[in-house]
Amino acid sequence: MTLPNDRPLTAMDRAVALARAAFAPGGVQVRFAAIWFALVALIVVSAVIVPRSLQPDTVLAVIPFAAFLAITAMGESTVLMSRGIDLSVPAVITLSSTMLLGFSGGSDAGLLVALIAALLFATAVGLVNGFLVGVVRLNALIVTLAVGAIVSGATLWYRQVLPPESRVPPLVAAFGDLRVLGLNAAVWVAAIVAAALTVILRKTTVGRRFSASGANPRAAWVAGINLPAYQIAAYAVAGFLYGVAGILLSAFIRNPTLNVGNDYLLAPIAAAVLGGTAITGGIGSMIAVAGAALFLTQLGQMLKVLGLSTAIQFVVQGIAIALGMVLAEGRWTRYRRSR
Repeated sequence: MTLPNDRPLTAMDRAVALARAAFAPGGVQVRFAAIWFALVALIVVSAVIVPRSLQPDTVLAVIPFAAFLAITAMGESTVLMSRGIDLSVPAVITLSSTMLLGFSGGSDAGLLVALIAALLFATAVGLVNGFLVGVVRLNALIVTLAVGAIVSGATLWYRQVLPPESRVPPLVAAFGDLRVLGLNAAVWVAAIVAAALTVILRKTTVGRRFSASGANPRAAWVAGINLPAYQIAAYAVAGFLYGVAGILLSAFIRNPTLNVGNDYLLAPIAAAVLGGTAITGGIGSMIAVAGAALFLTQLGQMLKVLGLSTAIQFVVQGIAIALGMVLAEGRWTRYRRSR
């Protein structure tokens, strides 16, 4: 087999072709579009059953939480695309939040150092996860759970030396309240992150090789792609994004506690999978993941407005996620064809 210029098709060409095929028109685009159809359907149902959940004031109050979830889910999606998984998200969010409080001391004078420290520590945790998974070849599930436990313990120890009512610096609090074109600044940060990651994955050689390494590691290895390096990078980028989410969440609530990251253990995984990210690696859309974060946030808000118990909310959310996975993976279509 040869290319149009009569050059033999190399292993690198095959690996890159796999990455391009992952985003080719057809089934995969339908995979990414499913969450948007589901979001529209949810909005219609909400308008009929609980119109209060769609009132402008309610939407503006809730949408920042969709942004926080979207940023963490995009980090998780990056890891899933590299055929990994990350359960250290809550620990990293709490760590970055605590570093922000500790290094700043609640003052704007130490804000820059605090921001850098928070992001560096979060990225360092990602690098450790990536090294243990990509180089040492340990199980990602166990590694990230163990690293998360260690980070949580270290964060608890460090937080004990801080004042109980520690608050973020005034500039950070002001940013948490900032609105641009009526939307909280965190929403725009999430949009920028989604756009940047989309461009990198779709338009750059590094992004295409990363997708190829997740889609078919054997072909990528034959093509000379450094698989451990891309896995380490995936976890490092994810850690950085968790740190960003931790800072934004701290800015929004102003005096974060050690429970600030508790809601982000499984929700980012659910949003990533609902957004069409393949758990088998290589395929993912950050725009669709952001849509999935909106879907989960609106679903939770609708159930709360209905006054349902927490147990019922978990059941409904679980059913919605399961159905979303079936649609995203295209299993229903394959079942019908097999029938």
